Amino acid sequence: MNRDAKRTLLQDVAREAGVSTASVSRVLNRAPHVSERLRSRVEAAINSLGYVPDGTARALASRRIGAIGALVPTLDNPVFSAMIDSLEQRLKQYDCRLLIATYRYRLDEEVESLRTLIQQGIDGAVLIGHDHLPATLELFRRHEVPYLTCWHSEEDPDWPSIGFDNAAPARHLAEHLIQLGHRRFGVISAPADGNDRARARLTGFRQALEAAGLDLPDDHVVTVEYGIEEGAAAFTDLMRLTPRPTAILCGNDVLAFGAMFAAAQAGIAIPDDLSITGFDDLPQSRFMHPALTTVAAPSAEVGRLVADTLVARIRGDQTPHRQVLEAQVVLRGTTAPPLHETQPA
Repeated sequence: MNRDAKRTLLQDVAREAGVSTASVSRVLNRAPHVSERLRSRVEAAINSLGYVPDGTARALASRRIGAIGALVPTLDNPVFSAMIDSLEQRLKQYDCRLLIATYRYRLDEEVESLRTLIQQGIDGAVLIGHDHLPATLELFRRHEVPYLTCWHSEEDPDWPSIGFDNAAPARHLAEHLIQLGHRRFGVISAPADGNDRARARLTGFRQALEAAGLDLPDDHVVTVEYGIEEGAAAFTDLMRLTPRPTAILCGNDVLAFGAMFAAAQAGIAIPDDLSITGFDDLPQSRFMHPALTTVAAPSAEVGRLVADTLVARIRGDQTPHRQVLEAQVVLRGTTAPPLHETQPA
C-alpha cells in the first residue's frame, strides 16, 4: 500500500507491521532487548510506507533529538574541516547527526547562529576558541544546552574546553629560529579581534623574542584576513622593510603558503635567503617545496574527544572541565641559519 510519506503516522507503521505503536517506538529508539523478528517487521513496514519519524515529536517524547550543533568561524580553513569530519564520524557511532553553522569570526553572528540551532533543536553544542559574547553563555544556560569549547587551553569556570596551548608552540617556533641565528623577524598574523588563537600565537612569538632581547616593531607585524593571496600580500609588505627580516613567523599554514609562493615569484630562496614557519600542519604542508616547518594541531583527536565528551555531558555523566592536548612543532625544510647573520656562539 502506497501512501504520501508526509502523511504516514506511527500508527500506520504499527498497523502495517501488525504490532503496537509502543513496539514501533522501541525499534525507532533502538531500545534494548528488541527481538530481531520484531525489528525486521517494523523496518519492513517503514520501508514499505516510506515513513520518516517526526523529529519534533520524538524530541518531546524522549527529550533527546539526536543532533549536535557545531559553530565554526569558517570551513575555508582545512584544519577546522578536519576537526569537523572527525567529530561527525565519531557522532555517527552514537547515532547522532551534526548541524554546522559558520560566523566568519563575527561573534555577534555566532550568537544568532547559536540561537537558530537551539530553535531547530540540538542536544548540545561545540564552539571554537575562548572568545565568545556573554549572550552566548546566556543562551546555553537559559535553554540548558550542554556545551564545550575547543581549540584553546584557557582555564575558565564558565567554559569547559578541549584543546591545546596556542602560545607555547608558537614560542617554541620562534626559539628554534633564534637558536639558528635569526635576529630580524617578521610576523604575518590573522586578525586578533574575536580570535584568541591568533592572539595567543602572536603572544608566543613576542615572548620568545623578548626573552632573547630582540625587538618586534609594529611595522614588522602584518595582520591580514585568512587566505593565500593575503599571505602573499603581507609577505610583499615585509620585504619592503629595511633591513628585511631573515625569518617570517606565520599565524597559520595558509598564510605561510602565500608567503612561500610570493617568495618564489620574487626569486627569494627558502630557506637560504629566508626562513618561514606556519601553524596547523595541513596535509599540503609536507608537500610544499621545501616542506613547511609548522605546528601540528591535533585536529582529528580534538574532534573525537569532543564527540565523546559532549555525548557524556548530554547523558549527565561527569567529564573533565579542561582537557589539554599536545601541539608539537614539526621541523622541516623551510627553516635554516641565515646566511648574512652572525651565528650564536
